[in-house]
Amino acid sequence: MEKQLPLSFDNTAIAFEHKTDGALRKADFLFSNIGKPWLVKLGAALTPWAFKLRLPVKGIIKATIFNQFCGGESMEEAAATAAMLNKYHVNVALDYGVEAMEGEHNYDAAVPEFIRAIKYAGSKPNIPFIPIKITGFARFGLLEKVHSGVTLSAEEQAEFERVRARVMTIAETAAASNISLLIDAEESWIQQPVDDLTDELMVRFNQGRVIIFNTFQLYRHDRLAFLTASFEKAQRGGYLLGAKLVRGAYMEKERKRAAEMGYPSPIQPNKEAADRDYNAALQFCMERLDKVGLFVGTHNEDSCMLAAQLMDRYGIPHNHPHVSFSQLYGMSDNITFNLAHAGYQVSKYLPYGPVKDVMPYLVRRAQENTSIAGQMGRELGLIRKELKRRK
Repeated sequence: MEKQLPLSFDNTAIAFEHKTDGALRKADFLFSNIGKPWLVKLGAALTPWAFKLRLPVKGIIKATIFNQFCGGESMEEAAATAAMLNKYHVNVALDYGVEAMEGEHNYDAAVPEFIRAIKYAGSKPNIPFIPIKITGFARFGLLEKVHSGVTLSAEEQAEFERVRARVMTIAETAAASNISLLIDAEESWIQQPVDDLTDELMVRFNQGRVIIFNTFQLYRHDRLAFLTASFEKAQRGGYLLGAKLVRGAYMEKERKRAAEMGYPSPIQPNKEAADRDYNAALQFCMERLDKVGLFVGTHNEDSCMLAAQLMDRYGIPHNHPHVSFSQLYGMSDNITFNLAHAGYQVSKYLPYGPVKDVMPYLVRRAQENTSIAGQMGRELGLIRKELKRRK
């Protein structure tokens, strides 16, 4: 029997096995340019104008940044990418990457799109997750009002009931298709109704299996305590807790609003504090896997390695149904593919949608890669190491 090598995130042969030499060179070019903040800023400003003026930019975008970070323009194209990932034992969280437009008509129209994606995922072996954002089905201002505890008018109450009905319909379809819903976290000043709706869904659907996951943003200093409170609530309510652990996505916006409005920032004082809470949350969930479904959503190599080591320490099988790792498509392949190769359950967040409509998502990915200290250097270093190895 072949001896399993120790897990390493430096093994580029495994990390890029799915990429041709040409695809690697293209990734090298792309990440080199994303590493230039001025270029990312310029691209983010000019692209919407280019689409408005109907300039022929779609082909260039699709061949570069879109192909790196998205699975395709349609669900069918994304399915082909998912099938490729399946060959390497990598699962998929199929993400409709179109940013929701405001308005009741648009919120209603989003529901059948998600139902179609869920039913499709249910027919495939490696698409166990569908992410959703409550702001895709609800007016931001309404959620803000519910969060603040202000009494809603009869009209607003009816509007919120429609939000609830939309999300409930999607969750019912997910449960019937045995697909897990990953409910994204939102800004701190609209998070309470998101948490409350998610808890309501967990009570109903997380009986004996984990269909609904709430998202815990550990860059907030109160979320580790909220995780333990959520677990205790699930225990009292007799349902399983679905916990998707991330660091967080709105740091600059959160700090700016807190400073402007004169309330204490909900964000951790430094990266070390966020890392400490993230790793403590990992350990908390790992010790309670019979009652928790854990989704480890991070590009942090240390946290992924810690999670893998905790599984070994506690004698948890690598393919335990209550543990899944995940990274974004097009990023951190060294983590994803090495985990999959070692038998862990791991998925790629795979966005899809028309090029023009997923531009806000792509701009965020480019900005994120520019702003994360060391992320660009790490991605480029690994790509170049593999190109050199292949020579």
